[in-house]
Amino acid sequence: MSVALAPESDTGVGIARLRGFVTSLAELLASTRDEAEILQSGAKLLARLVAHDDWLPDQFAVPHPDRYQQYLLHCDSRERFSVVSFVWGPGQGTPIHDHRVWGLVGMLRGKESAERFVRKPDGALASLGEPELLLPGQVEAVSPRIGDIHRVTNAEPDRPSISIHVYGGNIGAVERATYAPDGTPKRFISGYANTVVPNLWDRSAKA
Repeated sequence: MSVALAPESDTGVGIARLRGFVTSLAELLASTRDEAEILQSGAKLLARLVAHDDWLPDQFAVPHPDRYQQYLLHCDSRERFSVVSFVWGPGQGTPIHDHRVWGLVGMLRGKESAERFVRKPDGALASLGEPELLLPGQVEAVSPRIGDIHRVTNAEPDRPSISIHVYGGNIGAVERATYAPDGTPKRFISGYANTVVPNLWDRSAKA
C-alpha cells in the first residue's frame, strides 16, 4: 500500500516537519493494523523526518549529566502511538530492556549502538552478536514479533546523541521490564522527562 505524505509546503522548516510526520503516521494507522506494513511504511515516514535536523525544539534536546532523557514530543489522542526524543549524554545508555509494543528508532544527531538479545531455553539472555551502529538518517525497528529485547548506548564518546523513537502506544505509561543477564526481569514504567509537549498546531506564522 502507498502512504500519503504531508505536502512539502506544510513540512518545510521547523516544527511543521514533526506535524507532517504525526499526520501521516495517524493516516497510516487508520488504514491498516498489519504490523509489518506499519513498520515498513512507518520507517519511510520516520526516515524522511530524521533526514533533516532543523525541527527539534532545543528544550527537547537537552542532555542530563547522569542519565539519558526521554522527552515526549507527541502522543496520539487514542494512544495508538507516541513520538519521543531520546537524548544521550556521552557514555550514557540503557540496561537490557524490552518494549512490549512495536517501535521505530530514527537517528537524528550523533550515533548510537544497539545490542540485541534473545532468550535461551533456560531463560537466560544471549546476545545476537556485535552491536549495530545507527547513524544519522537511519531507522531500525523493534517489536515482540521481530525482536524486542536490546541494550542501547551513545556511541559518541564526547558529545550527546539524539534519536527519535515512535512506539505503538503511550510508551511512557507501558509496563515493561529490564533484565539481568540471567533473564531475571525487573518491572518498570519509564514516564517522561518533560511535563509539556511541543505545540504542533499553531499555524499563525504561516497564516
